[in-house]
Amino acid sequence: MDLPLEESLFFAGRPEELALYEVFRARVAGRVGAFRVKVSKTQITFAVRYGFAFVSHPRRKQDRGILVTFGLSHRQASDRIQYASEPYPHRWTHHMLVGSEAEIDGELLDWIEEACGFSQIKGR
Repeated sequence: MDLPLEESLFFAGRPEELALYEVFRARVAGRVGAFRVKVSKTQITFAVRYGFAFVSHPRRKQDRGILVTFGLSHRQASDRIQYASEPYPHRWTHHMLVGSEAEIDGELLDWIEEACGFSQIKGR
């Protein structure tokens, strides 16, 4: 996959994370279709109307992989989710460390697809 330069630079010096990101990005595109990508210093945002998925570097240096964040209307119970918070009523933010391509599976993509739909109605 030929990524735009700013996305590649976000992972400078982190080839394993870049490879995971490329798989994640491609699989999300296969699920939700077209979306915009915004790269900032600390994260990459996937958005249609609003942001629905966010990729960042793990917070702890010993963690390997990419940190995937997504929002849902409810708390998703799963051992795979490292942390979930409710910053606003009925708006749950979930953080999940993805350390291998196998973890970018149907379950995660279902959550991302749901988050994409939720992001399009949450502004109403």
